[in-house]
Amino acid sequence: MSLNYAEIDLVLSELGLAGSFIQNVQQPSFDTVALYTYRGGTQGGESSDGGVSRVVLICLAPGVCRLHETRQKVPRSEKPLRFMEFLRSRVKGSRIAEISQLGRERVVRLTLARGDETLYMYVRLWSGAANIVVADAENRILDVCYRRPKRDEVTGGTWSPPEPKPPAPGSAEKNFVPRDLPGSGSFNEKIDRWYAEHAETLSREALVEEARRIHAARKSRLSAALAKLERKRETFLQADQFRHQGDLLTANLWAIKPGMPSVEIVDYEREGQKVLLELNPRLKPQENAARYYELYRKAVSGLADLEDDIASTRNSIETLDRELAEIEAERNPLVIQKTLRKQKRPKQQIEKRYPGITFRKDGWIFLVGRTAAENDELLRRHVRGLDMWLHTRDWPGGYVFVKNRPGKTIPLDILLDAGTLALFYSKGRKAGTADLYYTQVKHLRRAKNAPRGTVLPSNEKNLSVKLDDSRLKSLEACRDDAE
Repeated sequence: MSLNYAEIDLVLSELGLAGSFIQNVQQPSFDTVALYTYRGGTQGGESSDGGVSRVVLICLAPGVCRLHETRQKVPRSEKPLRFMEFLRSRVKGSRIAEISQLGRERVVRLTLARGDETLYMYVRLWSGAANIVVADAENRILDVCYRRPKRDEVTGGTWSPPEPKPPAPGSAEKNFVPRDLPGSGSFNEKIDRWYAEHAETLSREALVEEARRIHAARKSRLSAALAKLERKRETFLQADQFRHQGDLLTANLWAIKPGMPSVEIVDYEREGQKVLLELNPRLKPQENAARYYELYRKAVSGLADLEDDIASTRNSIETLDRELAEIEAERNPLVIQKTLRKQKRPKQQIEKRYPGITFRKDGWIFLVGRTAAENDELLRRHVRGLDMWLHTRDWPGGYVFVKNRPGKTIPLDILLDAGTLALFYSKGRKAGTADLYYTQVKHLRRAKNAPRGTVLPSNEKNLSVKLDDSRLKSLEACRDDAE
């Protein structure tokens, strides 16, 4: 449950935030904000120089709305959130001149002073309608945690602090008292422990249970995929049998009549035993034999890729088990919440991580494979038919791909950048100049029985490139891992 007005008053009286400075702001999730405060003096949790440092947690999640000091470590968000950046810009460094609850309305007002500017931060702890509103001295809204146009809670709107509501006629006003929570310490400490263990949505127990459900569902899907891959591998391991069956059909074409669904043939390798071979009634005898040879070729060429897929799936299952074990061992619910939020992000929001080296320039993405393994991984999982492929014509080296942008043609300057990368990451680097192939990925064909990643291009064009130091320096600044 959320804090009632009596509990909010008790929390604020224990915190004694008036006169404190807001030194930093963290927003570990969309519904949680942490204010790092410091006040000179000797009360409360003393810092090394005699001052008081507190981390004030504000949670707006439905059913667990609260404001209190926390001793839990507050994790950083993976990327800066909008409201946190606003608070760091306008609120960080402010002195809390006053902090109080507006009547019994469960709305906390912080009066913030920084230089000649005075701002007001309103924290509304209403379950289902919680929010943080920052307004100027004229109550013009500067920004809000949750933007709600219907309530006029948007930047530029006008904030109207709630008026104390008188009791309804004939009804007695409810008088709440703080909960009698177990454990020792201040009410803030008890509240911090209680919500970490018993909150319906953000307690450690509830979060671990949610992690177990997510783990079970994902592991079930991966296990089913692994079983399917292993069944396919069993078929591929019978590659020699497909070739032998093709040989049998080729030697007995005379026995195959049009429209036959199967044929029984004497197997010369099994001491005259007869075997039943399935046929496609719509194909000619020679085409049925060719079909078995094609199964043999696919099995031979696909076995290595299939083994990679099986190993990758097993690694994914092991990673899932390891992540669940880490979550079960974690004591801080805020850290568990952050981990789960990361795991539940939609695929569209997850930034792709490519093997090899990635460069980004003017909206274009260059993928560079430096080894046969990286080239093969890029080809199999990270590029599509309309992406552009480049490779040096007379020198061994890595592949370079330029990711397609719908509705846009690759400019010559970008193509020269990609060609420069292809030459730089090849054996022709010392020569300083080379001719390159370039064509779209859809025109690449895997070479049969060749080293992994080997392709045969078609519809290719030629591009002559000479290494340019200034272009290389410009590209180096565009590396994803460049500082």
